Amino acid sequence: MTMSSFLQIFYSVVSFAILFALFLLLRNLPSGSRNRIVRRMQNLTERRDDVTAASTDGLPDDILANGTLWQKATYRLQLLGEKLPLLDAKQRSELGVQLTRAGFRDAKAVSVLIGIKLIVGAAGALFAAIGASAVPVVSEHFLLRVVMMGATFMIGVIVPEMVLGYMVSRRQKIISSYFSDALDLLVICANAGNSLPVSIKRVAREMEHMCAPLSDELTYTADQLQVDGDTAGALKHMADRIGGSSMRSLVTTLIQSQQYGTPISQSLKTLSRSERNAQMMQLEEKAAKLAPKLTVPMMLFILPTVILVSVGPAVLNLMSLFNTH
Repeated sequence: MTMSSFLQIFYSVVSFAILFALFLLLRNLPSGSRNRIVRRMQNLTERRDDVTAASTDGLPDDILANGTLWQKATYRLQLLGEKLPLLDAKQRSELGVQLTRAGFRDAKAVSVLIGIKLIVGAAGALFAAIGASAVPVVSEHFLLRVVMMGATFMIGVIVPEMVLGYMVSRRQKIISSYFSDALDLLVICANAGNSLPVSIKRVAREMEHMCAPLSDELTYTADQLQVDGDTAGALKHMADRIGGSSMRSLVTTLIQSQQYGTPISQSLKTLSRSERNAQMMQLEEKAAKLAPKLTVPMMLFILPTVILVSVGPAVLNLMSLFNTH
């Protein structure tokens, strides 16, 4: 790498850092004097709370001194996500919902994810600054280099959310595939005369080796029911954590049974029967879609082989016949 290319990369990184800092400053700039005063008071309160928590708890010092490498990295990412105001309160709340549905219920998970987004985006921008010299058009223009860094930074920020969305969808599919079995076990526990928290706890224990995510959610819900006593709130919280129409139907059925005094076992039997029918309909739909999906692979891979096996000997015989004459 020559000195001129190194200077171009350095200037590009500095320019991108300045533009990103200006974006953060302009994004959080208050509009009036009253807003500025409120903002300062909030910052002072947050700093005082952080100092008090650090002096009374002492956990950050313990993590940095005696924690593992994973704990130290997580704590550094959490600090990075808390210090840089990349997302507002609404976006942080949405990220919190997605993280909860992915199985991360820690309150610091949002800050850690924001730190990961920043690290991945910065790594992509640095890679673009280094690799831009290999692109003929971009290497000749300084502005295009900065634009390429900004584009890769945005892509790097989006990629962790895409991975999180994949984790959420995969977890929901796993839970939905074992949801009917959990309903059948819940019906058996209800017929045995167990209460709702005891039934949910028993089902969670039985589902531990079959479906660990569903067992974890049911265990958490049973603990909430035993501690709080708010059945409707705990069940709604479970539906929000897991998501999906099947879980919301179960929560609605249980809440209505608690409110109107209807037998839980009868309602659960009806719901289990409907879930089994819905699962069979999904399987039939997949089986019906299988024939059109197999058409293209058969035409590309199986049909040429069949033609070669059936027509090949006749072609060889004709070729040998013409060669003899």
